[in-house]
Amino acid sequence: MANTKDMAEQEVTLMKGNEAIAHAAIRCGADGYFGYPITPQSEVIETLAELKPWETTGMVVLQAESEIASINMIYGGAGAGKKVLTSSSSPGIALMQEGITYMAGAELPGVFVNVQRGGPGLGTIQPSQGDYFQATRGGGNGDYNVIVLAPNSVQEMADFVDLAFELAFKYRNPAMILSDGVIGQMMEKIVLPPFKPRRTEEEIRQQCPWATIGRTADRKPNIITSLELKPEVMEARNLHLQKKYAEIREKEVRYEALCCDDAEYIIVAFGSAARLTQKAIEMAREEGIKVGLLRPITLWPFPSMQIAEMAKGKRGILVVEINAGQMVQDVRLAIDGQVPVEQFGRLGGIVPEPEEIVSAINEKLIRKS
Repeated sequence: MANTKDMAEQEVTLMKGNEAIAHAAIRCGADGYFGYPITPQSEVIETLAELKPWETTGMVVLQAESEIASINMIYGGAGAGKKVLTSSSSPGIALMQEGITYMAGAELPGVFVNVQRGGPGLGTIQPSQGDYFQATRGGGNGDYNVIVLAPNSVQEMADFVDLAFELAFKYRNPAMILSDGVIGQMMEKIVLPPFKPRRTEEEIRQQCPWATIGRTADRKPNIITSLELKPEVMEARNLHLQKKYAEIREKEVRYEALCCDDAEYIIVAFGSAARLTQKAIEMAREEGIKVGLLRPITLWPFPSMQIAEMAKGKRGILVVEINAGQMVQDVRLAIDGQVPVEQFGRLGGIVPEPEEIVSAINEKLIRKS
Protein backbone atom coordinates (compact mmCIF):
# COMPACT_ATOMS: atom_id res chain seq x y z
CA MET A 1 0.00 0.00 0.00
CA ALA A 2 1.09 3.56 -0.63
CA ASN A 3 1.89 5.41 2.60
CA THR A 4 1.12 9.04 3.44
CA LYS A 5 4.54 10.24 2.28
CA ASP A 6 4.15 8.45 -1.05
CA MET A 7 0.75 10.05 -1.54
CA ALA A 8 2.13 13.50 -0.78
CA GLU A 9 4.62 13.09 -3.62
CA GLN A 10 2.22 11.60 -6.17
CA GLU A 11 -1.16 12.37 -7.68
CA VAL A 12 -3.91 11.32 -5.28
CA THR A 13 -7.30 10.29 -6.64
CA LEU A 14 -10.60 9.56 -4.92
CA MET A 15 -12.49 6.58 -6.31
CA LYS A 16 -14.35 3.36 -5.56
CA GLY A 17 -12.60 0.03 -5.27
CA ASN A 18 -14.32 -1.25 -8.42
CA GLU A 19 -13.22 1.84 -10.33
CA ALA A 20 -9.65 1.30 -9.11
CA ILE A 21 -9.66 -2.19 -10.67
CA ALA A 22 -10.55 -0.70 -14.06
CA HIS A 23 -7.94 2.07 -13.92
CA ALA A 24 -5.24 -0.34 -12.74
CA ALA A 25 -6.02 -2.84 -15.50
CA ILE A 26 -5.39 -0.19 -18.15
CA ARG A 27 -2.27 1.11 -16.45
CA CYS A 28 -0.64 -2.30 -16.00
CA GLY A 29 -0.82 -3.03 -19.72
CA ALA A 30 -3.77 -5.41 -19.85
CA ASP A 31 -4.65 -6.63 -23.32
CA GLY A 32 -8.30 -7.35 -22.69
CA TYR A 33 -11.24 -7.37 -20.30
CA PHE A 34 -14.19 -9.67 -20.89
CA GLY A 35 -17.00 -9.49 -18.36
CA TYR A 36 -20.67 -9.29 -17.55
CA PRO A 37 -22.32 -6.80 -15.19
CA ILE A 38 -23.57 -7.97 -11.79
CA THR A 39 -24.04 -6.09 -8.52
CA PRO A 40 -21.93 -5.10 -6.58
CA GLN A 41 -19.10 -5.02 -9.16
CA SER A 42 -20.74 -3.46 -12.24
CA GLU A 43 -18.62 -0.31 -11.94
CA VAL A 44 -15.61 -2.24 -13.25
CA ILE A 45 -16.96 -2.63 -16.77
CA GLU A 46 -18.82 0.69 -16.57
CA THR A 47 -15.57 2.52 -15.78
CA LEU A 48 -13.72 0.72 -18.57
CA ALA A 49 -16.49 1.69 -21.01
CA GLU A 50 -16.19 5.31 -19.89
CA LEU A 51 -12.37 5.37 -20.15
CA LYS A 52 -12.35 3.77 -23.66
CA PRO A 53 -8.85 2.25 -23.43
CA TRP A 54 -9.20 0.79 -26.93
CA GLU A 55 -8.62 4.34 -28.17
CA THR A 56 -5.49 4.92 -26.07
CA THR A 57 -3.69 1.68 -25.23
CA GLY A 58 -5.46 -0.72 -27.60
CA MET A 59 -6.94 -2.74 -24.73
CA VAL A 60 -10.03 -4.69 -25.75
CA VAL A 61 -13.11 -4.25 -23.54
CA LEU A 62 -16.07 -6.50 -24.28
CA GLN A 63 -19.33 -7.16 -22.46
CA ALA A 64 -19.91 -10.85 -23.03
CA GLU A 65 -23.38 -12.37 -23.27
CA SER A 66 -22.84 -14.28 -20.01
CA GLU A 67 -20.27 -15.17 -17.38
CA ILE A 68 -19.72 -18.50 -19.11
CA ALA A 69 -18.93 -16.71 -22.35
CA SER A 70 -16.56 -14.31 -20.59
CA ILE A 71 -14.50 -17.07 -18.95
CA ASN A 72 -14.08 -18.83 -22.27
CA MET A 73 -12.91 -15.56 -23.81
CA ILE A 74 -10.37 -15.31 -20.98
CA TYR A 75 -9.26 -18.88 -21.75
CA GLY A 76 -8.68 -17.97 -25.39
CA GLY A 77 -6.86 -14.73 -24.66
CA ALA A 78 -4.66 -16.34 -22.01
CA GLY A 79 -3.85 -19.17 -24.41
CA ALA A 80 -2.45 -16.57 -26.78
CA GLY A 81 -0.20 -15.22 -24.01
CA LYS A 82 -2.27 -12.08 -23.49
CA LYS A 83 -2.83 -10.27 -20.19
CA VAL A 84 -6.58 -10.72 -19.81
CA LEU A 85 -8.95 -10.36 -16.88
CA THR A 86 -12.58 -10.53 -15.91
CA SER A 87 -14.63 -9.52 -12.89
CA SER A 88 -17.90 -10.65 -11.41
CA SER A 89 -19.66 -11.31 -8.13
CA SER A 90 -20.35 -14.56 -6.33
CA PRO A 91 -23.04 -16.20 -8.54
CA GLY A 92 -21.16 -15.14 -11.67
CA ILE A 93 -17.86 -16.56 -10.41
CA ALA A 94 -19.72 -19.80 -9.66
CA LEU A 95 -20.65 -20.02 -13.34
CA MET A 96 -16.99 -19.57 -14.30
CA GLN A 97 -15.65 -22.50 -12.29
CA GLU A 98 -15.46 -24.93 -15.22
CA GLY A 99 -13.37 -22.46 -17.21
CA ILE A 100 -11.10 -21.71 -14.25
CA THR A 101 -10.27 -25.38 -13.71
CA TYR A 102 -9.67 -25.76 -17.46
CA MET A 103 -7.18 -22.88 -17.25
CA ALA A 104 -5.48 -24.39 -14.19
CA GLY A 105 -5.18 -27.72 -15.99
CA ALA A 106 -3.79 -26.08 -19.13
CA GLU A 107 -1.50 -23.83 -17.03
CA LEU A 108 -2.83 -20.57 -18.37
CA PRO A 109 -2.38 -17.21 -16.63
CA GLY A 110 -5.45 -15.06 -16.11
CA VAL A 111 -6.89 -12.71 -13.50
CA PHE A 112 -10.36 -12.91 -11.96
CA VAL A 113 -11.89 -10.34 -9.63
CA ASN A 114 -14.66 -11.51 -7.30
CA VAL A 115 -16.52 -8.74 -5.48
CA GLN A 116 -18.41 -11.03 -3.12
CA ARG A 117 -22.07 -10.77 -2.20
CA GLY A 118 -24.22 -12.82 0.16
CA GLY A 119 -25.44 -16.27 -0.76
CA PRO A 120 -26.02 -19.10 -1.35
CA GLY A 121 -27.77 -18.94 -4.71
CA LEU A 122 -28.70 -15.47 -5.89
CA GLY A 123 -28.66 -14.40 -2.24
CA THR A 124 -28.37 -10.67 -1.66
CA ILE A 125 -26.45 -7.82 -3.25
CA GLN A 126 -25.01 -6.94 0.17
CA PRO A 127 -21.37 -7.78 1.11
CA SER A 128 -20.19 -11.20 2.21
CA GLN A 129 -17.06 -13.33 2.47
CA GLY A 130 -18.89 -16.56 1.76
CA ASP A 131 -16.77 -17.48 -1.27
CA TYR A 132 -13.63 -18.26 0.75
CA PHE A 133 -13.95 -22.01 0.21
CA GLN A 134 -14.83 -21.56 -3.46
CA ALA A 135 -11.68 -19.51 -4.02
CA THR A 136 -9.17 -21.37 -1.85
CA ARG A 137 -10.41 -24.93 -2.32
CA GLY A 138 -11.20 -24.58 -6.01
CA GLY A 139 -14.82 -24.63 -7.11
CA GLY A 140 -14.11 -26.78 -10.15
CA ASN A 141 -13.06 -30.39 -10.58
CA GLY A 142 -9.66 -31.93 -9.95
CA ASP A 143 -6.61 -31.20 -7.83
CA TYR A 144 -5.72 -27.57 -8.52
CA ASN A 145 -5.17 -24.25 -6.80
CA VAL A 146 -5.81 -20.65 -7.71
CA ILE A 147 -3.58 -17.91 -6.29
CA VAL A 148 -5.91 -15.76 -4.15
CA LEU A 149 -5.18 -12.17 -3.07
CA ALA A 150 -7.47 -10.47 -0.53
CA PRO A 151 -7.37 -6.63 -0.60
CA ASN A 152 -8.63 -4.63 2.37
CA SER A 153 -8.50 -1.16 0.80
CA VAL A 154 -9.13 0.65 -2.46
CA GLN A 155 -5.36 1.12 -2.76
CA GLU A 156 -4.82 -2.63 -2.63
CA MET A 157 -7.59 -3.15 -5.18
CA ALA A 158 -5.45 -1.12 -7.58
CA ASP A 159 -2.09 -2.56 -6.50
CA PHE A 160 -3.19 -6.18 -6.65
CA VAL A 161 -4.16 -6.09 -10.33
CA ASP A 162 -0.54 -5.83 -11.42
CA LEU A 163 0.56 -8.24 -8.68
CA ALA A 164 -2.07 -10.78 -9.76
CA PHE A 165 -0.84 -10.62 -13.36
CA GLU A 166 2.76 -10.91 -12.20
CA LEU A 167 2.05 -14.06 -10.19
CA ALA A 168 -0.25 -15.53 -12.84
CA PHE A 169 2.43 -15.30 -15.53
CA LYS A 170 5.30 -16.24 -13.22
CA TYR A 171 3.62 -19.54 -12.38
CA ARG A 172 1.33 -19.95 -15.40
CA ASN A 173 -1.65 -20.20 -13.08
CA PRO A 174 -4.97 -18.41 -12.63
CA ALA A 175 -4.99 -15.69 -9.96
CA MET A 176 -8.00 -14.24 -8.17
CA ILE A 177 -8.54 -10.95 -6.37
CA LEU A 178 -11.11 -11.86 -3.71
CA SER A 179 -12.80 -8.63 -2.68
CA ASP A 180 -16.31 -7.95 -1.39
CA GLY A 181 -19.09 -5.41 -1.67
CA VAL A 182 -17.61 -3.21 1.06
CA ILE A 183 -14.21 -2.78 -0.62
CA GLY A 184 -15.73 -2.62 -4.11
CA GLN A 185 -18.20 0.14 -3.29
CA MET A 186 -16.36 2.29 -0.74
CA MET A 187 -14.42 5.38 -1.82
CA GLU A 188 -10.89 6.20 -0.65
CA LYS A 189 -7.88 8.23 -1.64
CA ILE A 190 -5.43 6.20 -3.70
CA VAL A 191 -2.33 6.56 -5.84
CA LEU A 192 -2.82 4.81 -9.16
CA PRO A 193 0.05 2.65 -10.45
CA PRO A 194 2.29 3.97 -13.23
CA PHE A 195 1.53 3.13 -16.84
CA LYS A 196 3.14 0.06 -18.36
CA PRO A 197 3.12 -0.32 -22.14
CA ARG A 198 1.31 -3.33 -23.56
CA ARG A 199 3.70 -5.99 -24.79
CA THR A 200 4.36 -6.39 -28.48
CA GLU A 201 3.60 -9.66 -30.27
CA GLU A 202 7.33 -10.40 -30.39
CA GLU A 203 7.68 -9.78 -26.64
CA ILE A 204 4.78 -12.15 -26.00
CA ARG A 205 6.43 -14.84 -28.14
CA GLN A 206 9.67 -14.46 -26.19
CA GLN A 207 8.02 -14.34 -22.74
CA CYS A 208 5.36 -16.98 -23.45
CA PRO A 209 6.92 -19.62 -25.73
CA TRP A 210 4.05 -21.96 -24.81
CA ALA A 211 1.37 -19.63 -26.26
CA THR A 212 -0.66 -20.45 -29.35
CA ILE A 213 1.00 -17.61 -31.26
CA GLY A 214 4.36 -19.40 -30.86
CA ARG A 215 5.81 -22.66 -32.17
CA THR A 216 7.47 -25.70 -30.67
CA ALA A 217 11.17 -26.42 -31.19
CA ASP A 218 10.38 -28.36 -34.37
CA ARG A 219 8.15 -25.51 -35.60
CA LYS A 220 4.85 -27.23 -34.86
CA PRO A 221 1.96 -25.15 -33.48
CA ASN A 222 1.56 -25.07 -29.70
CA ILE A 223 -1.56 -26.84 -28.49
CA ILE A 224 -3.33 -25.60 -25.34
CA THR A 225 -5.38 -28.26 -23.56
CA SER A 226 -6.12 -29.79 -20.17
CA LEU A 227 -7.17 -33.12 -21.71
CA GLU A 228 -5.03 -36.25 -21.44
CA LEU A 229 -6.40 -39.78 -22.03
CA LYS A 230 -3.36 -41.75 -20.82
CA PRO A 231 -3.51 -42.14 -17.01
CA GLU A 232 0.25 -42.28 -16.51
CA VAL A 233 0.71 -39.07 -18.52
CA MET A 234 -2.11 -37.38 -16.60
CA GLU A 235 -0.56 -38.44 -13.31
CA ALA A 236 2.77 -36.94 -14.39
CA ARG A 237 1.00 -33.71 -15.29
CA ASN A 238 -0.72 -33.62 -11.91
CA LEU A 239 2.55 -34.26 -10.09
CA HIS A 240 4.07 -31.37 -12.04
CA LEU A 241 1.20 -29.13 -10.89
CA GLN A 242 1.62 -30.22 -7.27
CA LYS A 243 5.33 -29.40 -7.44
CA LYS A 244 4.46 -25.95 -8.75
CA TYR A 245 1.89 -25.41 -6.00
CA ALA A 246 4.49 -26.39 -3.41
CA GLU A 247 6.84 -23.73 -4.81
CA ILE A 248 4.08 -21.12 -4.62
CA ARG A 249 3.37 -22.06 -1.00
CA GLU A 250 7.06 -21.69 -0.21
CA LYS A 251 7.67 -18.36 -1.95
CA GLU A 252 4.45 -16.36 -2.23
CA VAL A 253 2.84 -16.21 1.22
CA ARG A 254 1.85 -12.65 2.14
CA TYR A 255 0.35 -11.35 5.36
CA GLU A 256 0.25 -8.32 7.65
CA ALA A 257 0.62 -8.28 11.45
CA LEU A 258 -0.65 -5.42 13.60
CA CYS A 259 -0.13 -4.98 17.37
CA CYS A 260 0.88 -8.63 17.75
CA ASP A 261 4.15 -8.30 19.69
CA ASP A 262 2.55 -7.75 23.11
CA ALA A 263 -0.83 -9.30 22.31
CA GLU A 264 -2.44 -11.94 24.52
CA TYR A 265 -5.15 -12.61 21.95
CA ILE A 266 -4.91 -12.63 18.14
CA ILE A 267 -7.66 -11.92 15.64
CA VAL A 268 -7.28 -13.43 12.18
CA ALA A 269 -9.32 -11.61 9.52
CA PHE A 270 -9.06 -10.72 5.84
CA GLY A 271 -10.52 -8.08 3.54
CA SER A 272 -13.19 -5.78 4.92
CA ALA A 273 -13.41 -7.87 8.12
CA ALA A 274 -9.78 -6.94 8.79
CA ARG A 275 -10.63 -3.25 8.36
CA LEU A 276 -13.37 -3.55 10.97
CA THR A 277 -11.05 -5.51 13.24
CA GLN A 278 -8.48 -2.69 13.29
CA LYS A 279 -11.04 -0.40 14.94
CA ALA A 280 -12.10 -3.21 17.29
CA ILE A 281 -8.48 -3.64 18.40
CA GLU A 282 -8.25 0.06 19.27
CA MET A 283 -11.42 -0.21 21.33
CA ALA A 284 -10.30 -3.42 23.06
CA ARG A 285 -6.92 -1.97 23.99
CA GLU A 286 -8.67 1.05 25.51
CA GLU A 287 -10.38 -1.51 27.78
CA GLY A 288 -7.01 -3.04 28.66
CA ILE A 289 -7.40 -6.10 26.42
CA LYS A 290 -4.19 -6.77 24.52
CA VAL A 291 -5.33 -7.87 21.05
CA GLY A 292 -3.43 -8.06 17.76
CA LEU A 293 -4.40 -8.69 14.14
CA LEU A 294 -2.94 -11.11 11.66
CA ARG A 295 -4.33 -10.38 8.20
CA PRO A 296 -3.75 -12.99 5.49
CA ILE A 297 -3.14 -11.16 2.22
CA THR A 298 -2.76 -14.38 0.26
CA LEU A 299 -5.67 -16.67 1.12
CA TRP A 300 -3.97 -19.25 -1.06
CA PRO A 301 -1.20 -19.87 -0.30
CA PHE A 302 -2.46 -19.48 3.28
CA PRO A 303 0.01 -18.21 5.94
CA SER A 304 -0.34 -21.36 8.07
CA MET A 305 3.23 -21.39 9.40
CA GLN A 306 3.11 -17.70 10.28
CA ILE A 307 -0.17 -18.11 12.17
CA ALA A 308 1.17 -21.13 14.04
CA GLU A 309 4.27 -19.19 15.05
CA MET A 310 2.19 -16.17 16.09
CA ALA A 311 -0.03 -18.35 18.28
CA LYS A 312 2.82 -19.44 20.54
CA GLY A 313 2.29 -18.09 24.05
CA LYS A 314 -1.09 -16.53 23.23
CA ARG A 315 -4.28 -17.18 25.19
CA GLY A 316 -6.64 -17.54 22.25
CA ILE A 317 -7.45 -16.71 18.63
CA LEU A 318 -10.65 -15.24 17.22
CA VAL A 319 -11.31 -15.60 13.49
CA VAL A 320 -13.54 -12.81 12.20
CA GLU A 321 -15.11 -13.37 8.78
CA ILE A 322 -18.38 -12.33 7.18
CA ASN A 323 -19.68 -15.87 6.75
CA ALA A 324 -20.69 -18.89 8.83
CA GLY A 325 -17.11 -20.01 9.44
CA GLN A 326 -14.79 -20.94 6.57
CA MET A 327 -11.29 -19.53 7.07
CA VAL A 328 -11.51 -20.67 10.71
CA GLN A 329 -10.98 -24.22 9.46
CA ASP A 330 -7.62 -23.28 7.95
CA VAL A 331 -6.64 -21.44 11.13
CA ARG A 332 -7.50 -24.48 13.26
CA LEU A 333 -5.46 -26.72 10.98
CA ALA A 334 -2.53 -24.31 11.31
CA ILE A 335 -2.82 -24.02 15.10
CA ASP A 336 -3.26 -27.77 15.63
CA GLY A 337 -4.67 -27.34 19.12
CA GLN A 338 -1.98 -25.01 20.50
CA VAL A 339 -4.54 -22.49 21.74
CA PRO A 340 -8.35 -22.13 21.63
CA VAL A 341 -9.69 -20.93 18.26
CA GLU A 342 -13.16 -19.38 18.03
CA GLN A 343 -15.06 -17.77 15.15
CA PHE A 344 -17.32 -14.74 14.86
CA GLY A 345 -19.23 -13.67 11.78
CA ARG A 346 -22.46 -12.23 10.46
CA LEU A 347 -24.56 -13.61 7.62
CA GLY A 348 -27.08 -12.44 5.03
CA GLY A 349 -25.03 -9.45 3.94
CA ILE A 350 -24.84 -7.92 7.43
CA VAL A 351 -21.44 -6.40 8.17
CA PRO A 352 -20.45 -6.64 11.85
CA GLU A 353 -19.75 -3.54 13.90
CA PRO A 354 -16.41 -3.15 15.75
CA GLU A 355 -18.34 -3.21 19.04
CA GLU A 356 -19.65 -6.67 18.15
CA ILE A 357 -16.09 -7.91 17.58
CA VAL A 358 -15.00 -6.60 20.98
CA SER A 359 -17.98 -8.36 22.56
CA ALA A 360 -17.01 -11.58 20.75
CA ILE A 361 -13.47 -11.32 22.19
CA ASN A 362 -14.94 -11.08 25.68
CA GLU A 363 -17.56 -13.78 25.26
CA LYS A 364 -15.73 -16.34 23.14
CA LEU A 365 -12.16 -16.00 24.42
CA ILE A 366 -11.74 -14.14 27.72
CA ARG A 367 -14.71 -15.62 29.60
CA LYS A 368 -13.79 -19.11 28.42
CA SER A 369 -10.10 -18.85 29.31
